[in-house]
Amino acid sequence: MIAQLTGLIAHIDGDRCIVDVNGVGYLVQASTRTLSALPHPPEVARVLVETVVREDAILLYGFADTAERDWFRLLTTVQGVGAKVALGVLSALSPRDLIAVIAAGDRSSLTKAPGVGARLAERILSELKDKAGGMPSSTAGGGISVSGLSSGGVEGDALAALAGLGFRRVEAHPVVVRIIDRLGKDARLDVVIRDSLKELAR
Repeated sequence: MIAQLTGLIAHIDGDRCIVDVNGVGYLVQASTRTLSALPHPPEVARVLVETVVREDAILLYGFADTAERDWFRLLTTVQGVGAKVALGVLSALSPRDLIAVIAAGDRSSLTKAPGVGARLAERILSELKDKAGGMPSSTAGGGISVSGLSSGGVEGDALAALAGLGFRRVEAHPVVVRIIDRLGKDARLDVVIRDSLKELAR
């Protein structure tokens, strides 16, 4: 199985790119988030890869970091979510956004992803609500970097997620700080977001 490719980014087009490794071009499908983080051809980059073997093809899916790759793996465990839909979700929502959306039960945000209707969004929320909290929101390394991911820990990620849900920082910040103080230093992001939403909705 191919887990990582390091080579020249020979071409980027639509939802895929070609990574040239010692003269062999690998066709890698990826989210728009990952593709936008790639350098312009013909620069060198390292891309994390998930290999999917089918009867008629061997497919490679590329990721900017381990957080996005792990979310791809989790999303594809949901009935009705194949690789194409999972990449669509990851194009519409970052790992941090996904944690916030699932914690909030926000079906409308999920339906913005191509291929995700109301019924599938409900299934994703239902099947992943108890798993999202243990998922990474971002990683400092492990692949090409993606712009827009917060490096401010749980507090920064929670504030960014709440801002994405329409809350102003000035109102969300004291709530998030108070909840993290109550939960302790090991507070999980999904719990912080969920409890913050409850308090902000009062």
